[in-house]
Amino acid sequence: MNLSEELIYRGFTAETTISDPTALDMRESKKFYWGADPSADSLTIGNLAALMMCACFVRHGYQPYLLVGGATGQIGDPKENSERDLKSLDEVEHNKACIKSQIERIVKSDNMTMVDNYDWFKNINYLDFLREVGKAFSMTQLLDRQFVQNRIGAGGSGISYAEFSYTLIQGYDFLHLFREHGVSLQLCGADQYGNCTSGIHLIKRLENADADVWSTPLVIDPITGRKFGKSEGNAIWLASSDNGSGNYTSIFDFYQFWLNQPDESVEYLLKIYTLLGKIELEDILKRHRLAPENRLAQKTLARCVTEIVHSKENAEAIENLTNLLFDKNTNFADFSTDEISEFAKFLPIIPKGTDLVDALVATGLAESKKKAREFISAGAISINGTKVNETILLNQTAIIKKGKNKFAVVR
Repeated sequence: MNLSEELIYRGFTAETTISDPTALDMRESKKFYWGADPSADSLTIGNLAALMMCACFVRHGYQPYLLVGGATGQIGDPKENSERDLKSLDEVEHNKACIKSQIERIVKSDNMTMVDNYDWFKNINYLDFLREVGKAFSMTQLLDRQFVQNRIGAGGSGISYAEFSYTLIQGYDFLHLFREHGVSLQLCGADQYGNCTSGIHLIKRLENADADVWSTPLVIDPITGRKFGKSEGNAIWLASSDNGSGNYTSIFDFYQFWLNQPDESVEYLLKIYTLLGKIELEDILKRHRLAPENRLAQKTLARCVTEIVHSKENAEAIENLTNLLFDKNTNFADFSTDEISEFAKFLPIIPKGTDLVDALVATGLAESKKKAREFISAGAISINGTKVNETILLNQTAIIKKGKNKFAVVR
C-alpha cells in the first residue's frame, strides 16, 4: 500500500485541507510536524493513536518534526467548558522531559527533529507579535471557533485572554516551522483541526504560500462512548511508573486493557495501534472469527501495542505472566519465592506484615477500607488461590487476587 491507501485502511482520516489523499503520495515536500503540550507528565493512548499516524507517514518517507509545547504548555489548550489551571514553570519542564522520551520511543526515524516552541517564543517581543500575527486575524475569525462559542455563549464559563490567544500561538508554531525548516504539513487529532488551520492562514497571509493539515479521528472507548484521554477521566497512560503525579498505568494493566477489548472494536483498534500489514492483519481477523472464544485478535492487539510502548521484552514477559495467572490449572501455592519475585516486576507489591485491608487500599485494589472489607466479605479476594473471608496480616510471600483480573504480590 502507498501512504494514502494505508491512511484510509487504518482509519487515519478525518478533516483535512487535502481534497485528494493521493496527493500525499506525490507531495514534493515530505516534512510534517505534530505537537503535544506538556499538560501532564505522560501521554495517553489517545496521543498514541496520533503518534501511530505519524509513524505511518515516516514509514512512507516523510521527515517528522515533533514538537513539545514548552510555550503553549504554559497557557494550556482551551477546554470546551472551563479554564485550565496554569502549570508552574518547573512542572512544565518536568512534563516536557517525560513526554519527549515517550515520543522518541514510539516514532522511530533517523531524520526526526525534536523541537520546543519555547525556544522561539522566549525571544518574541509582545508588540512585534501583535503587529505581525495579531493583525493577520480578524475577531470574527476567532470568535467563530467552536470552543470560544461554547465558553462565551449562554451558560458558558467565559474565557481568559490567555486561552483565547492560544490559537494564535499555535498558528505561529506552524509559521515558524515553515519559515525555518520548510514544513508545510501539520498532523493532528480531529479536536485540534481548528487551531491548526490558524497556521495555514498565517502562512498564506504572511508568506503567500500554501500549507495543509491532516487530522485523524479521536479514538472512542467502545464501552463508554467517550474519547480516550485524560480530560475524560478514563486515561490509559503510556508511563508505566509514577513520575510524581500518579499519571501512569502499569505494564500489566496496560496489557490487560487491550486484552479485554470487545470483539466489536478489536479490528478497529488493531488497524490503529499495531504495525501489522494488511495481509497479516486480515489473516488474524479471519482466524479470530472462526474461533472468537480463543480471543486471538485481542491477544495480538495486547502484545503488539505493549511491545510498541514498553518493548518486546516486556510484552513477552507480560504475555507469559498473563497466561500463568489466568490458566485454570495454575496452582498459585506452587509458585516459588523466586517466581513470585519475578511477578513483582509487573504487579503491585505489598510488604510482608501488612494488614490485608490496608494492602488492598494501598495497591488500588480497593478504593477505601470500607470497600476492601466488602470485597473480603463477598469472597472476591483470594490469597494463593484460596478465598479469604476476613482480614489477616500478610506474613508470607503470596499472590493476592481480586475478582477476575486484579493481582498484587506480597513479599
